[in-house]
Amino acid sequence: MSLVGIVGGLGPESTIDYYRRIIALWQHEDAHSYPAIMIDSLDVNHGIELVRHDREGLIEYMLASVERLARAGCDFGAFAANTPHLVFDDVAARSPIPLLSIVAACADEAQRRGFSRVGLLGTGFTMEAGFYPRTFGNAGITVVVPEAHARAWLHERYLGELLKGDFRADTRDAVRALIHQLRTEHDVAAIVLAGTELPLLLETATTAGLPLLDSTELHVRTIVQRLRADVAHA
Repeated sequence: MSLVGIVGGLGPESTIDYYRRIIALWQHEDAHSYPAIMIDSLDVNHGIELVRHDREGLIEYMLASVERLARAGCDFGAFAANTPHLVFDDVAARSPIPLLSIVAACADEAQRRGFSRVGLLGTGFTMEAGFYPRTFGNAGITVVVPEAHARAWLHERYLGELLKGDFRADTRDAVRALIHQLRTEHDVAAIVLAGTELPLLLETATTAGLPLLDSTELHVRTIVQRLRADVAHA
């Protein structure tokens, strides 16, 4: 059986969610076995500081984790978070094992479902970076983000609450209102939850009449498909 290496801890709650979901999806296919998973848990606070101030340091931090997983025998890897995908291409180019992108998984699903215009929610780092618009644009899909003040509000709540496992009703209601605003003002067909804590906050597949593309779910699906394909070819 292949071994997947998860770069986790960014943040802890969503890493736990990845672990549970990988097992659940695997057992949906085969209730008599469990997948082989290894997690290298990083320091989310240090990671955020690197995102803010040191892109090269972030590359080295993520690459060191991937290399530890490779030395431990992992056959492929994945980052259990969206924001570190700021440097995904840089890390993947130097990685000793293949890496599965959460952004590519979301773009593939949006294209499969025929969405041409989607809203994007996540940390301010993710919403203001180019890696989602670039990947989705290659698939012919336009990405829309909230206005600057709404991005700043969500970013503050994300770092101050969600990354700490603090999921509040008032934050949930405000995020739902933000989704409604994206629908009415920007005519988006779906919302990409490009933050792996957002599905834990919203706990639903639709909001304001819009389908939610759960980046954790789609990434986990890709990981399990890869694991099962390796089993099938063993």
